Amino acid sequence: MIPLAEHLARQIALTGPITVADYMEQCLFHPTLGYYTTREPFGVSGDFVTAPEISQMFGELLGLWAAETWLRLGSPSPFVLAELGPGRGTMMADMLRATARVPGFHEAARVVLVEASPRLRVKQAETLRGHPVEWMARIEDLPPGPLVLLANEFVDALPIRQFVRTAEGIAERMVGLGPEGGLAFGLRPGARLDARAQARLLSAPPGAVLETCPLGLTIVATLGARLAATGGAALLVDYGHAGEREASGGFGDTLQALHRRAFDDVLAHPGAADLTAHVDFAALARAASAAGARAFGPIGQGMLLERLGLDDRAFRLKRAASEADREMVEAARLRLAGPDEGQMGTLFKALALVHPALDMVAGFAPGEAFEDIPV
Repeated sequence: MIPLAEHLARQIALTGPITVADYMEQCLFHPTLGYYTTREPFGVSGDFVTAPEISQMFGELLGLWAAETWLRLGSPSPFVLAELGPGRGTMMADMLRATARVPGFHEAARVVLVEASPRLRVKQAETLRGHPVEWMARIEDLPPGPLVLLANEFVDALPIRQFVRTAEGIAERMVGLGPEGGLAFGLRPGARLDARAQARLLSAPPGAVLETCPLGLTIVATLGARLAATGGAALLVDYGHAGEREASGGFGDTLQALHRRAFDDVLAHPGAADLTAHVDFAALARAASAAGARAFGPIGQGMLLERLGLDDRAFRLKRAASEADREMVEAARLRLAGPDEGQMGTLFKALALVHPALDMVAGFAPGEAFEDIPV
């Protein structure tokens, strides 16, 4: 079997440069050569560790968020409890354990994992052995009825397109071939975006980069329409920014590669490196709102977890632990909620999407509806 780099080079030689989104799609999801289809990316043996692997506290608190949300919805029975991109199933397992004593919650919940990878479905089934779980390949396939959905580090792995402000206007960054036949970035002039993004980028200085995530916007719009139609709420947690509401204006090249637990050149190891980009939460909030849902946030992950009871949960775990384990619990608490470099409290953010009639969301203040946060 030829390496993915050679496969891509042959394709580009035949048909011309491809978009960054096409490159990411093949690197991550190629059926036989893609990163997620050929290896175990999560946990100690993988290239990265997500919040559920850092500590059980993360999944436990999001489980309590789900239970409180269900109660605020009027305790519908049945309802769909879903997770997008559930990795190895660790977060859902922690959520279900934490909510085991919530009267009626498990009996009402129809647990659905949205996962396309057969390899990861096997891992999830092992982790969630003993729990009745269903799998769907797409969000559109979710069963009908009230929905409580969670997604952690899902959108950051969806393919993005990159547009660059040039002296002549706007160009799209493409992946082509360099002078020696290897993969190389280039620009295709004359690119056009939607009116809002076009105006933003044309007002930026030359060299500014604007990233868009068409698939992410489509998924969130579908989710927003579903929540507006059948009721429910969703919580999206990921690393990213608030778009034009940031001091940076939401501009910047955030595409990055992780290979063997180290940052790498994005073009160096296609299919063997994880590729991600920062999430534009403002764009997601607008897409969901346009589809009929209401958005809250984004707020920092640290703020969300602290409001959900992180400090109290850490205190209870430490009280029953050995000295060494107490230090591990405290280190995990700081990593999940701390504001410093290497910690997740501010870099990672949370966005809630809800039925428009729901004016209170667990972990969010009343004044944190997206439309109420000043630009």
